[in-house]
Amino acid sequence: MKRVPRAALALGLLRLCLAQANFAPYFFDNGVGSTHGNMALFSLPEDTSVGSHVYTLNGTDPEGDPVSYHISFDPSTRSIFSVDANCGNVTLVEELDREREDEIEAIISISDSLNQVAEKVVILVTDANDEAPSFIQEPYVILVPEDTPAGSSIFKVHAVDRDTGSGGSVTYFLQNPHSTKFAMDRHSGVLRLRAGTTLDYEKARAHFVTVVAKDGGGRLRGADVVFSATTTITVSVEDVQDTAPVFVGTPYYGYVYEDTLPGSEVLTVVAMDGDRGKPNHILYGLVNGSDGAFEINETSGAISVMQSPAQLRREVYELHIQVTEVGSEGHPGDHAMVSVIIRVVDLNNHPPTFYGENGPQDRFELSMFEHPPQGEILRGLKITVNDSDQGANAKFNLRLVGPGGIFRVVPQTVLNEAQVTIIVENSAAIDFETSKVLTFKLLAVEVNTPEKFSSTADVVIQLLDTNDNVPEFTSHYYVARIPENAPGSSNVVAVTAVDPDTGPWGEVKYSIYGPEANLFLIHPSTGIIYTQPGASLDAETTARYNFYVKAEDLEGRYSLAEVFVTLLDVNDHYPQFGQNIQEKTMVLGTPLKIEATDQDAEEPNNLVDYSITHAEPANVFEIDARTGEIRLKNFIHSLDALHNITAGGDGTWSLEVQAKDRGSPSFSTTALLRIEITDTEALSRGPMATFLMQTKDNPMKAVGVLAGIMAIVVAITVLISTATFWRNKKSNKVLPVRRVLRRRPSPTPRTLRIEWLKFRKAKAAAKFVLKEDAPNENCNNNRLGSSLPPRAPAPPPPPRVVPTMGTAHWTVPTVSGSLAPQQPQRSPKPKALGSSVQSALVSELKQKFEKKSVDNKAY
Repeated sequence: MKRVPRAALALGLLRLCLAQANFAPYFFDNGVGSTHGNMALFSLPEDTSVGSHVYTLNGTDPEGDPVSYHISFDPSTRSIFSVDANCGNVTLVEELDREREDEIEAIISISDSLNQVAEKVVILVTDANDEAPSFIQEPYVILVPEDTPAGSSIFKVHAVDRDTGSGGSVTYFLQNPHSTKFAMDRHSGVLRLRAGTTLDYEKARAHFVTVVAKDGGGRLRGADVVFSATTTITVSVEDVQDTAPVFVGTPYYGYVYEDTLPGSEVLTVVAMDGDRGKPNHILYGLVNGSDGAFEINETSGAISVMQSPAQLRREVYELHIQVTEVGSEGHPGDHAMVSVIIRVVDLNNHPPTFYGENGPQDRFELSMFEHPPQGEILRGLKITVNDSDQGANAKFNLRLVGPGGIFRVVPQTVLNEAQVTIIVENSAAIDFETSKVLTFKLLAVEVNTPEKFSSTADVVIQLLDTNDNVPEFTSHYYVARIPENAPGSSNVVAVTAVDPDTGPWGEVKYSIYGPEANLFLIHPSTGIIYTQPGASLDAETTARYNFYVKAEDLEGRYSLAEVFVTLLDVNDHYPQFGQNIQEKTMVLGTPLKIEATDQDAEEPNNLVDYSITHAEPANVFEIDARTGEIRLKNFIHSLDALHNITAGGDGTWSLEVQAKDRGSPSFSTTALLRIEITDTEALSRGPMATFLMQTKDNPMKAVGVLAGIMAIVVAITVLISTATFWRNKKSNKVLPVRRVLRRRPSPTPRTLRIEWLKFRKAKAAAKFVLKEDAPNENCNNNRLGSSLPPRAPAPPPPPRVVPTMGTAHWTVPTVSGSLAPQQPQRSPKPKALGSSVQSALVSELKQKFEKKSVDNKAY
């Protein structure tokens, strides 16, 4: 067996002993201000937030074993902290309040699972400014005599703050120092009456003073805060005897009436001690002014009359009343004086009364014509008004109640009695046609009496009619339309005029005036306008008539209206062909035109349509229904083709043409037309032969063309002669004074329209008529005679300067013609002309009517 060395055995025994002796763990002591260790001398502010990590327990085990940490509290206290067993972090779990608990006792322990070491620690809670000052012994109500001297201390307030340091110090001040009679000592809280001010019970019985207590401020949760509190001091003012008596309800007026009995109370004066808190007893006394007629009750202040009103010598009495305070010991104190005015007056027991000729009367009637002169007095009314009272009781006002502004009453203010006069104020409003009866109330009301007695009387005015209105037409213009074929005595239009007057003045008589009224009559009573018996109306001669109607009353007052009568055209004329259409010559390929006219005045009665009613053969010619142009049908291109389809060989064809108007009923005219057709080979004979062939049916056309050519030749000759003269004159040695003449542009001659009338083949160039267009102010008014050829135009005079909107366009003179017969001119129907007196009357009436129309338009 191997022997163990002694040294090894000793080491093993040592190890066994050490294993059996396990040492306890312990906390580190890190001293004041440390945040980890054994919490020795640890302090914590009371405003620390719950859940904050506030400390770390820290210790060790001698053997190096792991340790755990624990914290516990007395069962009677709160568990304020919690600890993490492994890392030793201490967390605040309850809110701190230094004012309730400034120290916290806890038991902390450390354990190595075999040994546990526990220590008792005291944690200090430091202060934070979390408390506001608080007033004690509230509420504050004090009683201060009103004679307290200025600057006196009257009260002391006290507020406490449980915080420490500056947060626990308290200062005082008033919330509104400039609007109060008091001042506050900021350190002691003593309330004083401000210097220079006094209390007055009669002005203010109580004062309310707001005091603010503020701490010195401090830190709270990382910020500087200041807390304050307010309270109210109620200062009740105590009354003292320092004010004289005061009369209430001044000034004093009393009245003694005619039926007042001796001993009756007239009025009562009332006074009270000016010191309302502790008033003294007061007594009344009559000083002077009574003359034995009045007395006063010394305790109630009632003034009584001691004589009958008939014995009173004056109308107005001024009494002097004195009131005196009596103290608690019976000694007289302050006193005051007042004046009392007592008037002896008549009793107001009579209202105003209206009188007529036979005594009191409350209704007055009168008849008068309408529209009396302005300012006229209604003399038919005999009215008197009276008030039997005396003095101010007999003063009253008069006025009219009813439609305003028509009449005026005089006088308007009456004392005792007056004669009433009613004057016309607005004559235009007194109108029989508006109101046949005017009703008013005459009102009398007392002025200065408390009773305001009044009375009324009815004034009824019956109006009589006068001729003050002019007959007025219902319209200024009357427009009528009648057919031109209306027989004589046909009604045209009815005019109506109204005269609001009554009786004979309202009757209207109608008459008719004007140069165009000769075909019309008017019924004098009904106003119906009708045509004269046997009158013949013709729209083609005169389509419109204009005249005046007059409405006149019995006294010659009248008005005018204008009548416009339009004749409606009736289809009463047949279309008429010209007398030269029986034989015509047609150049092959050129249309032939016929024309018919209808003398009716209006469309469609004067519009004409053309047609071929019969032709042999029927398929050779066609006619334009609107223009009357006759053409060969399109398939005929030569004279040979024409002969192949017709039996005649002489080159002449007969047509029966019809002209039909568009009226209702329609009228038509038929004419027989013989047409000679010439071949176009005639054109090869030269221009002159062709022209003569074309003018075979109308020789005047050739005459006109030749006259024009001659005029052009004459004009050219004149121009050449003039130029030669000036050239020779300029070549002379002695030169005349030269003038530059600017020729103004010559106005274009007016276009002439030539109408060819009454032409027959056998009587060529017998007559022709020229119809001129409307005159142009920029053209010469040259007229061509029917028997003379056109002359060369003379140089036109300079045109007149006329303002134009743009450049004038000049037209080239042309000559046009149409196949139309010359119709005999109708002689106009004679128009009856009135006498010079009648014409003057119509002119005057028309001028007045036009003036009235202009006024109406202006309005």
